[in-house]
Amino acid sequence: MFTVHEDDFEYRFGDSGPKYLMRGPRANFGVVVLKPGQDFSNHFHNLMEENFFILEGEIEFTVNGQKVLCKKGDFIHVEPEETHYLINLSDVVAKAVFCLAPYQEKDKVEVPLE
Repeated sequence: MFTVHEDDFEYRFGDSGPKYLMRGPRANFGVVVLKPGQDFSNHFHNLMEENFFILEGEIEFTVNGQKVLCKKGDFIHVEPEETHYLINLSDVVAKAVFCLAPYQEKDKVEVPLE
């Protein structure tokens, strides 16, 4: 057992992007902040599934070409090998919890957005 606090970790881009609270050994867990207009590259994972729970704002997901607008309280599950792209099209900050499992150190494949 262990505990951590979100404030003990940094966002990848300073005040936005992903922030991992746990990496492995069986799952990754963290939070992601997207400022208005900010996106996260289109990608997929070979083995890991990825789940998002929206805490604040709204995020548009494109999963295998299908657009889904998720708002506060929504949960979205992405299967392995499903491409997914995230963008905040609103004028307020969006924040979500994410979890990837089973843990694989290098399982992200970036692909061009169609």
